[in-house]
Amino acid sequence: MPEAELPPAELLRDDLPLPELSQLDVVRYFTRLSQRNYSIDTGFYPLGSCSMKYNPKVNEDVARLPGLAQLHPMQPSETVQGALALMHGLQRLLAEITGMDEVSLAPAAGAHGELAGILIARAYLCANGGAGRRRVLVPDSAHGTNPATAAMAGFEVQSIPTDADGNMDLAVLQRALEEDGDGVAALMLTLPSTLGLFEPRIVRIAELLHQHGALLYGDGANMNAMLGRVKPGDLGFDVFHLNLHKTFSTPHGGGGPGAGPIAVKARLAPFLPTPHVRQDEGDGRFVLAAPERSIGRLGLFHGNFGVLVRAYAYILGLGAEGLRAISEAAVLNANYVQARLRAAYRLPYDRRCLHEVVYSGSRQKARGVRTLDIAKRLIDYGFHPPTIYFPLIVDEALMIEPTESESKETLDAF
Repeated sequence: MPEAELPPAELLRDDLPLPELSQLDVVRYFTRLSQRNYSIDTGFYPLGSCSMKYNPKVNEDVARLPGLAQLHPMQPSETVQGALALMHGLQRLLAEITGMDEVSLAPAAGAHGELAGILIARAYLCANGGAGRRRVLVPDSAHGTNPATAAMAGFEVQSIPTDADGNMDLAVLQRALEEDGDGVAALMLTLPSTLGLFEPRIVRIAELLHQHGALLYGDGANMNAMLGRVKPGDLGFDVFHLNLHKTFSTPHGGGGPGAGPIAVKARLAPFLPTPHVRQDEGDGRFVLAAPERSIGRLGLFHGNFGVLVRAYAYILGLGAEGLRAISEAAVLNANYVQARLRAAYRLPYDRRCLHEVVYSGSRQKARGVRTLDIAKRLIDYGFHPPTIYFPLIVDEALMIEPTESESKETLDAF
């Protein structure tokens, strides 16, 4: 080390009184801390609208392969053809699963995907004479990110109520379109809804919006219920986002990372964010391209690449039949929970559910026990609580999503 002047005496200090610990003591300390964590690997995680499913460990091995894990995002494209081929393949698989035409992998989370989708819708409408469309319709059962996203994109938000059957009130939607159809930009609809219910009039809803020049945006947070069975693009959706950290089993928790790919119909594809992976029709090489009328970059580089690798491995490992089996088991498990709890809790919408069931703790509240008390008592028994007090339209809500991963024995214990 080169010689240097000592700092002034007043800045010097005695040695800090740090403990002298052996390596074993340190290992035991941090191991004990890790055992205090609760995760899907240690117990049932029934958070509604979160799809806390098992994350196959083989996908972690794939994501750690040196040829994928040690890439740099600024490498020349000719040196990362394998990674670009993977991204292109994932784009095509997600397009096929959703029934849409093009997919961008750029959004880094579900809400990020929402924002991208609404910005794409805004750009498309402005380019086609719809700059005066300033309102976005949002059901009152929606995720809170939906109205927040619309507001961030500069739109006014109008809430559409839920009817007695748990569906969006079609009469209110029709009235909103008839009164000011030229002012409506889009409807943001979660399918299945946060009540765990499928909207039986979805095709009619799409037709009404399109008749008035508006778009249908799909929140795909609950896509786990429809894998291999229903394609949103076939139902009339124009824009649809997915959560890879929910439906496609990439780990969530700890603040991320996530991924929220956005899928669109062909007429909106020119507005996708950049970069977008395309295959050159001439030499077959993969390139990062900017769509013709792109809304621009959403973040640095190319999205959360490690998450994309895990999702790609998950889809390929399961195949079409495996994905279909996931939705079947997820719906079966949720309906089993619904049946087991029917005698104890009030079911606000007495219908067969899909991926999750929403119960009300109003009976218990009348006896002095709130949903929060129930959630805390579940912790005493070693179970993570379900989502509580959401959706907001259900009094003392308990929102339970068992996913396809859990056994009957686990559900019975819960």
